[in-house]
Amino acid sequence: MEHKPGRKTVWGDSGEEHFTGSVWNSRLAEGEGGLTMIAVQFAPGARSDWHRHPGGQILYVLAGAGLVQAEDGTTIEISAGDTAHAPPGELHWHGARPDSPMLHLSLTTKGPTEWGRKVSDEEYGDARSDPPTPAA
Repeated sequence: MEHKPGRKTVWGDSGEEHFTGSVWNSRLAEGEGGLTMIAVQFAPGARSDWHRHPGGQILYVLAGAGLVQAEDGTTIEISAGDTAHAPPGELHWHGARPDSPMLHLSLTTKGPTEWGRKVSDEEYGDARSDPPTPAA
């Protein structure tokens, strides 16, 4: 059995190679079968590049609000407590809404991320929808 106290969690800058905006991550655990769990923090408007995972990816949002978009244009808004699943090989991107940071856990298996091109500002703007206006 292993234990990693939260106070020993180390966060690193995710860099610009595969992300747009300010993004930080912490590799929290690796398990059998290639399971990897990473915590990722996105500043408002920050996002990943297009990418896919050989074994799929599960995102669990801990705080804030974000967007996930698949190559076919399907876009979902996610917020604290939500789970999103990209099946094996599905090209997608995810990141924070422009008006909110987002912190999520990423769970993947079966090998490294296959990175694609940057998500353009136009794609990002087209993917997001403004939150509904409360009824008066």
